[in-house]
Amino acid sequence: MNPTTLFYILLGIIIAKYLFDTYLDALNAKHFNDAIPKELEGIYNEDEYLKSQAYKKENHNFSTISSGFSILTTVLFFVFDGFAFVDTIARNISNNLIIITLVFFGIIVFASDIISLPFSYYKTFVIEEKYGFNKSTLKTFILDKIKGWFMMAIIGGGIFALITWFYLITTTNFWLYAWALIAVFSIFMNLFYSKLIVPIFNKQTPLEPGDLKTAIEKFSNKVNFKIDNIFVIDGSKRSTKANAYFSGFGAQKRITLYDTLINDLETDEIVAVLAHEVGHYKKKHIIYNLILSLLLMGFTLYILSLLIGNNLLSQALGVEQASFHIGLIAFSILYSPISEITGFFMNILSRKFEYQADNYAKEFYNATSLISALKKLSKNNLSNLTPNNFYVKFHYSHPTLLQRILNLKK
Repeated sequence: MNPTTLFYILLGIIIAKYLFDTYLDALNAKHFNDAIPKELEGIYNEDEYLKSQAYKKENHNFSTISSGFSILTTVLFFVFDGFAFVDTIARNISNNLIIITLVFFGIIVFASDIISLPFSYYKTFVIEEKYGFNKSTLKTFILDKIKGWFMMAIIGGGIFALITWFYLITTTNFWLYAWALIAVFSIFMNLFYSKLIVPIFNKQTPLEPGDLKTAIEKFSNKVNFKIDNIFVIDGSKRSTKANAYFSGFGAQKRITLYDTLINDLETDEIVAVLAHEVGHYKKKHIIYNLILSLLLMGFTLYILSLLIGNNLLSQALGVEQASFHIGLIAFSILYSPISEITGFFMNILSRKFEYQADNYAKEFYNATSLISALKKLSKNNLSNLTPNNFYVKFHYSHPTLLQRILNLKK
């Protein structure tokens, strides 16, 4: 195979993925006006349902424009040898291969973020604002961006530097060291993400004594689940949308409730949501997901190690000199169809885990309260109650609201 052929294969993969995603989005959009299923009647009144339809349509139109712009800029970047241009800039700055890699990806990531900034601004301050979701200020928006860039530079840059160094000193065996590094980092982040990263962006406070805390402690004692770390996060500083999540394991496990969740739901509904999260822990879903993601990462890194040294990868992107960073870009595109397939099956597994967590909440707490909570959250978030089934299979990590309610009512 010659570099030109590989170039067109890479370009073809990118365009094919765009066309497939656009097709799925169009399929899903056809169901925006479907009648609400009988089991979901009463979630919206007529005006609220019209508002939810308008919200879905506006997001779909916005996504069509932003993704179209993204594919256009990507194709132009390919056609006009953008990677070779950035590679030249990086090599003019330093002769050190680690620094070259960091500068190369730094330029690519930063430039991509800057280009997408107007779309991000419009999404937050026009669409989300229009439908009453946005609570973020321009100051918070800008600070979040700056903090994100610093985090990316420090953490992402550090990991990239180490992986590049592993490649330079071990070549084909670098994948083992890179895998070990990513495994340690993933476990560390699972344990300490809420303690180290979240406080940079949000304020977390322990749940205060009261009816809610008493109800949670009563449930935790019932299921023999020790909960010492229950925190409330100020999600309302950015959005009215509610959430709750479980992080860590062992002594570092903690449950985080959004303040919007506490404001939107009754005590029994919040405990039901919490029971769902405890179900994930009891069923060891966090451990299973971590192990599976690390196994997939190991497989990906191994395949990368077989191809990364091939000059053809760099030449296909207009760079004559074989380079780790250029090879990584080409490989990531070649591997993307496999990523889509593994992502598809991971979504299937994730939806199965969600059913199991729902069943745990039904068995050890109250199905009615969980159904009520799910309906309220869907209503407040203007969620799509009638998604296309094919779209769900590829994009949903959770079952649809209808599927969850039918399962809970069994």
